Amino acid sequence: MRTATADALRGALANLAGNADHEQAVERYLARLSAGEAEFLLHDWLLWAREDQLPPTLSQGGADWTTWLILGGRGAGKTRAGAEWVRGLALGKPPFATAPVERIALVGETLGDARAVMIDGPSGLMAIHPTGEKPSYNATRRELTWPNGAVARLFSADDPESLRGPQFGAAWADEIAKWRYAQATWDMLQFCLRLGDHPRQAVTTTPRPIPLLKRLMADRATTISRTRTADNASNLAPSFLGAVVGSYEGTRLGRQELDGELIEDRPDALWQRDIIERIRIREAPPMEHIVVAVDPPVTTGPRADACGIVAAGRTENGQAVILADATVQGVQPLDWAQAAASLYQSLEADSIVAEVNQGGELVAEIIRQVVPTIPIRQVRATRGKYLRAEPVATLYQRGLVAHAGQFPELEDQMCDFGRGGLSNGASPDRLDALVWALTELMVNNWSGPRVTAL
Repeated sequence: MRTATADALRGALANLAGNADHEQAVERYLARLSAGEAEFLLHDWLLWAREDQLPPTLSQGGADWTTWLILGGRGAGKTRAGAEWVRGLALGKPPFATAPVERIALVGETLGDARAVMIDGPSGLMAIHPTGEKPSYNATRRELTWPNGAVARLFSADDPESLRGPQFGAAWADEIAKWRYAQATWDMLQFCLRLGDHPRQAVTTTPRPIPLLKRLMADRATTISRTRTADNASNLAPSFLGAVVGSYEGTRLGRQELDGELIEDRPDALWQRDIIERIRIREAPPMEHIVVAVDPPVTTGPRADACGIVAAGRTENGQAVILADATVQGVQPLDWAQAAASLYQSLEADSIVAEVNQGGELVAEIIRQVVPTIPIRQVRATRGKYLRAEPVATLYQRGLVAHAGQFPELEDQMCDFGRGGLSNGASPDRLDALVWALTELMVNNWSGPRVTAL
């Protein structure tokens, strides 16, 4: 039997043990299976799932639950667990459901993320169904429809109002720690869960210490599953395990991104998350001046530092607002220049502020290859990063800066930046760009766009 299904099953079984005797036993077993039997086994989630990837039953501890919170590292199998839960609900498969749940909400960070990860990803809903069960996707309606009539509809956390009106019997929320309007989207989702005897929701996310996640973890109606990247090692590329896991294991960033731990802010950091939360706003007011700051990397390639690209504006009453984080990594100079120029144009900014310590005038030349007429202010660091960041942190403490939405990676750097830099020793690329933008708008005396001639 050499069907694609049998090959996939062979690979899955071989991951359970790596010795020759086991592999021979697998081959003998597969030889006796029909293609249909092999496909059935391959898609039997109860056979392959780890305990942390299965939902708690009502009988466990005698406790009921409304939210199943799956906290895990990158590549730990969170998406597969969420997708299989939705599959079980839609098809009415025990122990997930005793009858099909006819309407299900799928909420991702953006519509693009929801489609790419929750629907079309390698562990998404389209990939995990056997023949005869697979749903069809209607891109216009943003709906998955199963052969039995069950429907799952996609939503974006960027648009909480889109959840006003529909009703569902269950929901799957992915990566809530990265949602731009986390609390507002979550609140709207709760009003939608009003079908059936006991509507429930699954949440799959790598944790960050945002208020919404902390509240969910403390809620008595939440049951928590934890999973680590290492738990799913047999399904991950050896190069990822060696390069990424090997490099970050044991660090603060590794504990969060690999082990799925909720890591609180450093006590010696210049920024604290509660301050950022207090000054967060949903939408930016009209801006008097806007700049896009660029902190170029020294090198290029997949392992190079990122190119920090952050946009900020200043209102007529003198408050600064962080508008966007368009930081890119592992790209060529023309690519990060294009990203910066695109953000400049989309926001109708006044100028680009570019650090030139490493690349000198070449930095401006690269940007001008993309947009020749773009106004560029070249800045050069004469003090260390911490000393440059201190006045900007003071602006936050005085309530003079607001964040228009969520900027997870940027805020993680801010709340992990102390006198010795980031705890993992990496370059604070996003933070550097933020500091340059706010220094230009708020620390230096602004008197209109200033352009340094080349």
